[in-house]
Amino acid sequence: MKISKLSPNFEVSNIRNTVAFYTEHFGFKLMMAVPESQDGVDETFAENKEYVYAMMQKDNVEFMFQRTDTFKNDVIFSKDLSIGATVSFYMDIEALKDFYTTLKNKNLQVTELKTTWYGMQEFYVKDLNGYILGFAEKAG
Repeated sequence: MKISKLSPNFEVSNIRNTVAFYTEHFGFKLMMAVPESQDGVDETFAENKEYVYAMMQKDNVEFMFQRTDTFKNDVIFSKDLSIGATVSFYMDIEALKDFYTTLKNKNLQVTELKTTWYGMQEFYVKDLNGYILGFAEKAG
């Protein structure tokens, strides 16, 4: 078996709000969205439609966001689970300190920037759905 990529699919309550959050705070770009009718794919949001799915990308990272009702239908193991995470999505980035300062100034839920015993500088952010994103850069 060969694995070529990992694209987390997050259960979210509102696609538009989640896409706006990831665009504004992390610089992700909307790649595609599936309307509630599930009869096609849109590259941008239409004002008169609600959405059940969106795929976003920044550099080599791709996230998928799926509205709760369709997510619970597609991923049956999630039926009795709440939105959020007991896992972090850890990303190596460049210019960590500048990015950290930018997020701190936006009053998001952000941990302190620290240097770890394994040689990384890192911090964590909680998104609007309760998911935990880790950002790191090699220390030194």
